Amino acid sequence: MDSRNVIEVEHLTKRFGDFTAVDDITFEVHKGEIFGFLGANGAGKTTAMRMLTGLSFPTSGRGIVAGFDIWTQSELIKKHIGYMSQKFALYGDLTVEDNLELFAGIYGVPRAEVPVRTDELLTRLSLIHEKKSLVRDLPQGWKQKLAFSVSIIHKPEIVFLDEPTGGVDPAARRQFWELIYEAVNEGITAFVTTHYMDEAEYCNRISMMVDGRIDALDSPAALKSAYGASSIAEVFDILARGAVRSE
Repeated sequence: MDSRNVIEVEHLTKRFGDFTAVDDITFEVHKGEIFGFLGANGAGKTTAMRMLTGLSFPTSGRGIVAGFDIWTQSELIKKHIGYMSQKFALYGDLTVEDNLELFAGIYGVPRAEVPVRTDELLTRLSLIHEKKSLVRDLPQGWKQKLAFSVSIIHKPEIVFLDEPTGGVDPAARRQFWELIYEAVNEGITAFVTTHYMDEAEYCNRISMMVDGRIDALDSPAALKSAYGASSIAEVFDILARGAVRSE
């Protein structure tokens, strides 16, 4: 594995019977970048992400994530990554502080470091005065920011963000992306799926999946130039027109 990369994928394929969900994809993700993983519904993004996070095995191909093999070291992968999905996964009937302590323990943060990391995160999020509040009582935007912080409390090499800003207002989305930038500045690589094309513009590089294949992969500027488009949304529309399947 190239030391400059945190993910390397070669000819990765996933079939379900006669249906090929992920069709021979090859790409790499560089350390310290924000990598956008885009595609319409049914394109194969979620299936690919499940293989990269150790939740599903491929049919064929090779994949290395955070230095570990997706075939033989899936449990080690889970310990060295963070993950956050659009569906909020924290416990609403526990306090903010209790959630952070619980997930820090799950992620293997040394017990002596948990209070320090908890207070650091809450201070950064301006939630230090809400540490005794129940999570269910927080506004949705705060919940999303808290969920992101939980996903990186163990300082993983990579954080996978699956539609992380769904259901929040534009102001909260901008604040969420500020947290992503802060994490990347601290050395965490971000692997992001999103349906918001304006957010895709924030990525260092973007791949676009169509019918299980990666049809384009480059920086936002290079993709817009290659397709004669003024925005990533236009590039996405051009590529999506060739799709023949949907969920």
